Amino acid sequence: MALAVTAVPVAPAAAGSRDAHDPIKFKVEVATVNGAGCPVGTVWADARDDGKLSVNYGDYLAQAGGSSRPVDARKNCQVSLQLTAPQDVTYAISSSYHPIWATLESGANATLKFGHYFQGLPGNGMVAQTLNGPHDDDWIVSYQEPADKLLFQPCGEQRKLVLTTELRVDKGTSDPSKTSFVSMDSLSDGPRILYELTWKNCPR
Repeated sequence: MALAVTAVPVAPAAAGSRDAHDPIKFKVEVATVNGAGCPVGTVWADARDDGKLSVNYGDYLAQAGGSSRPVDARKNCQVSLQLTAPQDVTYAISSSYHPIWATLESGANATLKFGHYFQGLPGNGMVAQTLNGPHDDDWIVSYQEPADKLLFQPCGEQRKLVLTTELRVDKGTSDPSKTSFVSMDSLSDGPRILYELTWKNCPR
């Protein structure tokens, strides 16, 4: 059975934002990638018709046990995105959806960490979620930013949006001859991380 985890279920304030039923049209492109979890050429980003930002990872997996090397147990990625939108609005990430595939032996565990910030500005730190084995199915982590923690890009500026993620596996007390792994890929939903954007008007 797939496991869904919802963290910090606090709805963001709607005051000053555009109607969620009328998404703002924007464009996005990957500027840079860095980290063992995202070799060059394995990350894509799209602006979906429903207004969500989609980020796809093609080779993002952490594992421990079996023939795994110590370096395989932790993988991370930092993606810098250039998002272009109308000049009279600005945006913040209000929620995110992380589909993970996890195969964990009894006694093993996996941790997902994620966060974001605008280039040159402070962020809110990383959010961490942990899953204990045994598990062999989807692991869906949904997160909603608290209303008072929303990070809006400053109006009139074109700062890159930086997304940071980390996957870690600890074999713990599991049989060391067996491999436990997690992948930034849900077999039922596809390898895409979805970000909901909240928009508001800039002062004139």
